[in-house]
Amino acid sequence: MKLHARTPIRAKRLQRIGRSGKRGSYSGRGVKGQHSRSGRRIRPAERDIILKIPKMRGFRNKPKADAPIVFNLSKLSERLKRHAKAGVVLEVNHTVLKTVKLLKKDYKRPVKLLGTGEIAFPIAVTGFEVSASAKEKIEKAGGSVR
Repeated sequence: MKLHARTPIRAKRLQRIGRSGKRGSYSGRGVKGQHSRSGRRIRPAERDIILKIPKMRGFRNKPKADAPIVFNLSKLSERLKRHAKAGVVLEVNHTVLKTVKLLKKDYKRPVKLLGTGEIAFPIAVTGFEVSASAKEKIEKAGGSVR
């Protein structure tokens, strides 16, 4: 193929709207008004809603400590009753809770134990917070809280 024999590839030139042309002098925009003007833009309804909402003044600091995940004695005793042996105190800490799938493997935040429910076997709780009622029930069952 020779350069003088090739056909040119050109994009079809678009008629700019509002400058006469095949649709008449107004090019389908109508006569006058904001809809016929260039650069017209209707403001979205969401913006009006946002403007009506009052601004929240000031700011709050985020809490410094992470909120603990909370378990009740009933859930703990339900998951641990297979691992409990008669006359042996079961040691309960983060790793035990991860093995019985109460915590995710990568969980590192604090844990708190609440006293809802009963526990029938002795456990020794270490490494997390315990409420007063939970502590009382654990000691009543023959366990301890450290």
